[in-house]
Amino acid sequence: MAGPQAKFVEGNLFRHVSVMALTSSVGLMAVFVVDLINMLYIALLGRAELAAAVGYAGAILFFTTSFGIGMSIAVSALVARALGARDPALARARATTGLIIGFVFGSLFAAVVWISLGPLVALLGATGETAALAVHFLRIVTPSQPLLMVGMIGGAILRSHGDARSAMMATVWGALATAVVDPILIFGLGWELTGAAIASVLARMVIAVMALRPILRNHGGFDRPTPGQVVADMGPVWAIAVPAILTQVATPVGQAFVTRATSAYGEAAVAGMAIAGRLTPVAFGVIFALSGAIGPIIGQNFGAGRMDRVRRAFLDGLIFTGLVILVVSALLFALRGPIADAFRAEGLTRDLVYLFCGPLALLWFFNGMIFVGNAVCNNLGRPFWSTVVNWGRHTVGTIPLALWLGQTWGAQGVLVGQALGGVVFGIAAAWLALVAIRSPALAPPRAGPMPVAVPSPEAEPVVSPGERRA
Repeated sequence: MAGPQAKFVEGNLFRHVSVMALTSSVGLMAVFVVDLINMLYIALLGRAELAAAVGYAGAILFFTTSFGIGMSIAVSALVARALGARDPALARARATTGLIIGFVFGSLFAAVVWISLGPLVALLGATGETAALAVHFLRIVTPSQPLLMVGMIGGAILRSHGDARSAMMATVWGALATAVVDPILIFGLGWELTGAAIASVLARMVIAVMALRPILRNHGGFDRPTPGQVVADMGPVWAIAVPAILTQVATPVGQAFVTRATSAYGEAAVAGMAIAGRLTPVAFGVIFALSGAIGPIIGQNFGAGRMDRVRRAFLDGLIFTGLVILVVSALLFALRGPIADAFRAEGLTRDLVYLFCGPLALLWFFNGMIFVGNAVCNNLGRPFWSTVVNWGRHTVGTIPLALWLGQTWGAQGVLVGQALGGVVFGIAAAWLALVAIRSPALAPPRAGPMPVAVPSPEAEPVVSPGERRA
């Protein structure tokens, strides 16, 4: 495996956190910017049922994406630990079996969701033409779930190697492809919602290819494991993946409840929630990316036995989160009018957009605390702690407050209740992370000798437009 190993066990940790989070967020936001553009295009068509259908479909896609996030967290943790312990052969083996397991089970998961689309959309509160449009959109996009799994796990492997730019560019290429195709399909061919769905599938294809390419060329590629090796590695993978997936699934479950509660106030409320839902990952993409970005830093230093740097990385992650929230919240507040105008939001829809761009944005700091705390627990052998925090945040931390405040303030109260639930659980996540650092469930591996890289045709760097900066 060519190149230096475990780049995060030395150097300034705040810089590592900042670089990893910012580069990861660019790629993440590139995909969500395309979703946001899709929403703008759909809004320009002037049909409220189309905008509402995208909102319902987004809640289901959030659920399927969470499965991929959980698998990528597991593979990232295992690869980063192996690199921190200076065992590139083990890192390559974990990357290979993790990718295979993710693809196979991602395919099965997509099949189950595809069969259940009608009941799932109805469960969210969609009815009539809006429900039919949401199901139509999802029937096109859901079968591409295995491609999404490959892209997400490939990006996690790259981040574990410290190659954040390659992971970023994989999603940037996918976003660029979609940005070109989207208006052609939606307006040029007049396919409207169908065109938006096809563009999403094309984006996933591009992301998968561009995530695998730098692994094959610059990071030693993959092994050719036997079925027995894949089965043997299921234990370490699922030990992290199962609680990580459960952790991630909690978020769309909570979002599904909010969607259902909001649907009681009409399609204008669902449209406002859908706009806020598309704005959230774009505005807070850095925070969304922070968990996956800081995970390899934690994992490498844990693998190297540097618990002092693990604690410092956690604290620097919280500081970085606070700075990002302050900047983004100020920008959203200043631009709330133009943002609402861009989506042609009026009445209740506009009120919800203004609410999101105001006080609710500041409360995202506590969600950031959860992301950072979960990254620590996942990489220190305490993944079920993350599961408890996330499910608590999106059940008892969301449902009672959303119902209570919804009865008082309507649709606005639902969103306020959802946001307030993050405060208590953000603090709990930070406390659990500190406990995990003091008493990790796993003994830090003893680092072996730094291997000597042997050049090979598979590992030889190639200079091309897709070349990534580490």
